[in-house]
Amino acid sequence: VATCHAAQTWIDGRTVGPFHCHANFDLRPYAGLLDDLGNLQLDLERMLCIRPAQGPIDVYLLSDAAAYRQLVEQRLPRVPYRRALYVKQGATSQVFVHRQDQLAVDLRHESTHALLHAALDMVPLWLDEGLAEYFEVRPGQRLYGNPHLPKLKWNMRVGIIPPLTSLEKKRRVEEMGVLEYRFSWAWVHFMLNGPARVHWELIHYLADIEAGKPPGRLSKRLTAAIPDVQQRMVDHFRRWPVA
Repeated sequence: VATCHAAQTWIDGRTVGPFHCHANFDLRPYAGLLDDLGNLQLDLERMLCIRPAQGPIDVYLLSDAAAYRQLVEQRLPRVPYRRALYVKQGATSQVFVHRQDQLAVDLRHESTHALLHAALDMVPLWLDEGLAEYFEVRPGQRLYGNPHLPKLKWNMRVGIIPPLTSLEKKRRVEEMGVLEYRFSWAWVHFMLNGPARVHWELIHYLADIEAGKPPGRLSKRLTAAIPDVQQRMVDHFRRWPVA
């Protein structure tokens, strides 16, 4: 972190819950967005029943893409370039974002990763990304306004429905394409807003991870609870309206 501060002149900062935000621009116009971070932690605790982040999460907000790239290349020379990043190095959690049209989405997405990994020793890749996709939009958009929803309905209409077991095989972010992100989001939406039994299974799955118990595959647990769970997921979206 000291190297980060040496590489940039941080002219503003805010602390919101576990997030220590550092910016090389004035954060006053972004007060509402930063408040979202505190609400995001509360939502994860309430909806997933996970513990709050125990350690600080440093958030670096850069004024533009050039400043962002310079800082990321200095701090993370071996990490492939992405528009926004969450990294955990030992006990240090860091989020890197920069000002552009998708700043709010990127900040909520990467901060969701940070909160999950602050509470849990591991999260399967598909679930990690599905949760981040779900919580990256503003709370009022989560149920009906996520951009994935109309495209998902079209995929299902033409029979493109990859099984959850195929998502569970993904081990690297590079293996996750648009379809994998969309259906990871879809399973999270279904588990949080569908039958109470599937929500309960998700909560217990995460509780086992938090307790250090081998959680197994979530697909197996969901199928044991509801044998036709994939069809139930499809039916959930066939009836779900688009905002």
